[in-house]
Amino acid sequence: MKPALFTVSYGGYWGQARLSLPEVLRKAKQLGYPAVEIMGKRPHLSVVDVGIQEARDLRRQADDLGLEVATVAAYTNFTGGLESREVPFVEVQLAYLRRLAELGEILGAKIMRVFTGYFTDQLTYTAQWNTCVDAVREAAGIVAQHGIVLGVQNHHDIGVSAESYEDFLDAVGHENCKAMFDAWSIALHDSDLYYWARKLAPRMVQTTVADYVKHPRWHLVGNVTNYERWLPDALLMVPMGDGFIDYDAFFRGLKEGGFDGYVAYEMCWPIRGGGSIESLDACASKSLQEIKRLIGA
Repeated sequence: MKPALFTVSYGGYWGQARLSLPEVLRKAKQLGYPAVEIMGKRPHLSVVDVGIQEARDLRRQADDLGLEVATVAAYTNFTGGLESREVPFVEVQLAYLRRLAELGEILGAKIMRVFTGYFTDQLTYTAQWNTCVDAVREAAGIVAQHGIVLGVQNHHDIGVSAESYEDFLDAVGHENCKAMFDAWSIALHDSDLYYWARKLAPRMVQTTVADYVKHPRWHLVGNVTNYERWLPDALLMVPMGDGFIDYDAFFRGLKEGGFDGYVAYEMCWPIRGGGSIESLDACASKSLQEIKRLIGA
């Protein structure tokens, strides 16, 4: 397995510090990551802002740094825009993926990450499922033309549980569509991390890791001067190994299942300690050491 730093970590979201894509590449090298996953939107690899020459320059920089570009991360929601069905939202996203694949090919990326879709009340469950299956299948063929594997991350509502994720991949049924199965989403559902990691490992090309602590939320009931549990727990990001996710079990399953792909680390939520560059660097550095322990590097 090979660690990679996801550039979204320095994308400036969630009130955190922002670096440009060239700066993040240098940061990844400084921190000791051998590879990167590049965010396919502003302020990093935007299909609007980055042209062919800019992509070539980025590739040259990565090569000079000795950094491998593992993955380009696309941001898709194939059930989005259903309130305006005259607008071809799926086609627009497929065109975005085609252009991103062109840039990814120049960068030497091996994988393109996609999401499925969020549930909406605009269509039935089955119709939304089929829309996502058809879109991902078509996307797999599009990126294959650029020598890139399509990876589906279990992030959006459709296919987020381990059981439905496996069925979703089977329904897509495209030889160029692979798994990018993560622990954090199913850990929140109390799923068996070891079992599912071992089962899905043979079809995986990458996993994305992050760790969290839970903040239980309570609501004061004034008339009895007491509290009641109120809504789901809130999450706060912490370095790998400091949170509640049993990554030892997850990686044991990955190893036994034969997974030998990328392990991308992301800081994609408010972090305990704040969002300064110093805080981000400390979190990313400590997490890399934990990833190395988990993979046995």
